[in-house]
Amino acid sequence: MATSPKYQRVLLKLSGEALMGDKAFGLDPATVERIAGEVKAVYDAGVQIALVIGAGNIFRGVSAAASNIERTSADYMGMLATVMNALAMQSALEAIGIDTRVQSAIPMNTVCEPFIRRRALRHMEQGRVVIFAGGTGNPFFTTDTAAALRASEMDCDALLKGTQVDGVYSADPKTNPDAERYKTLAYQDVLARDLRVMDTAAIALARDNQLPILVFSVHTPGAFADVVNGKGVFTIVE
Repeated sequence: MATSPKYQRVLLKLSGEALMGDKAFGLDPATVERIAGEVKAVYDAGVQIALVIGAGNIFRGVSAAASNIERTSADYMGMLATVMNALAMQSALEAIGIDTRVQSAIPMNTVCEPFIRRRALRHMEQGRVVIFAGGTGNPFFTTDTAAALRASEMDCDALLKGTQVDGVYSADPKTNPDAERYKTLAYQDVLARDLRVMDTAAIALARDNQLPILVFSVHTPGAFADVVNGKGVFTIVE
């Protein structure tokens, strides 16, 4: 008899860069399809899934491209870019038979639903994957904060952050071979040591709602399914 997954309802946070593959910017169709396949493996195990995707592959508000754009406008441009990524992921998921809904914090009724908490919960209970786009709908908040907010609103068991590395390190392991990898961290440790897991608003939201954050590598095949089952390589913040 198969054991049930450790987490029954999760929110997966992906950076926009995770969808780039080897490209310098934009979307890599093969990478989007692979990630959709990873989501399907977890979906087929009966787990309810929500997603939040960043926009760094299309537009980053703090980049050189935005240097002459007023911060609020730049942030709204980034929020619109998350809708583009959400629609791309929706298309990839539906191509492999997963019923999906996109809900945006910035209403744009011709392309997706507005964010309505009770409707989103109903979608998840009906076995649909819900992709939350548009960040929180407010400038000055990152998609990390949006992920922690939506995961809390959806009563998720965990927030899973798929990153470029397999956990949280004391320094960038790509530039510092002596960087220490943590298996477990307390929310307060992350804040006190200024570890760049997520921004402080996201960590504080997760702490206040007792929402565990599991950080793993989105590039490792099968990692999403492993982490949902409490296996594999990851760092847990709780």
